[in-house]
Amino acid sequence: AIARINIDGLIRSDQSRVEALERLGRSPAAAVVVHINSPGGTTAGAEQLYDSLVRLKARKPLVVVVGGLAASGGYIAALASDHIVAQQSSLVGSIGVLFQYPNFTELLKTVGVQVETVKSSPLKAAPNGYEPTSPEARAALDALVKDSYAWFRDLVRDRRGMDAAQIDKVADGRVFTGRQAIPLKLIDQLGDEKTAVAWLVA
Repeated sequence: AIARINIDGLIRSDQSRVEALERLGRSPAAAVVVHINSPGGTTAGAEQLYDSLVRLKARKPLVVVVGGLAASGGYIAALASDHIVAQQSSLVGSIGVLFQYPNFTELLKTVGVQVETVKSSPLKAAPNGYEPTSPEARAALDALVKDSYAWFRDLVRDRRGMDAAQIDKVADGRVFTGRQAIPLKLIDQLGDEKTAVAWLVA
C-alpha cells in the first residue's frame, strides 16, 4: 500500500507532525506520496519538516506532488524527496528569506503615545516597531536573513544538483510555473499523483 500525506497552509514547528511522520515510517506502507500546497512559513518549521521527511525517506520510497504551490518553506519540504512532480501551472520556488515587522513610530507620535523601554542591551528586542530601527539593529537583522538565505541556497543547490550559475538563476525570490521549473531543475516531472505513483512502482 502507498501512504498519502498532505502538507497544506503555513509551515510552523509542529512536534505532532514530526511524530506522525515517525509513525508512518514504522507503518506497513510500502511507499509515501507527499502532497504539498504551501506558501511557506517559518524557516525553522520548514527545516524541522524537511528533516522529518528525510528520515522517513530513509525508511520508505518517497515522492512529492506539488498541488497549487510549493513556495519558500513549502519548497524546502519538497527538497526532502528525490523526485518532485508538479502540474504545469503549479508554482514552485520563492527561494529566499523574508523578515517583516511593522513600525508604529509615526503613528504613536500622532496619537501622543510614547513607549518607555528598559533593556539589558541595545539589541535586545530590536527591532520592535515602537522606535526607529537603529543601524546596528538593521545590520544584525540583515546578517540573520543572509545566513538563513545561504543555508536555503546551499540546500537547493545540493539537493537539486545545481552548479553556481544554475542556483543564481533561480534563487532570487521569485516563483516559477511547473513548466518553467523543469529546465531550471527545480522539479523532475510534470504530472499528478498518478505520475508520482508510476515513478514509485517503476
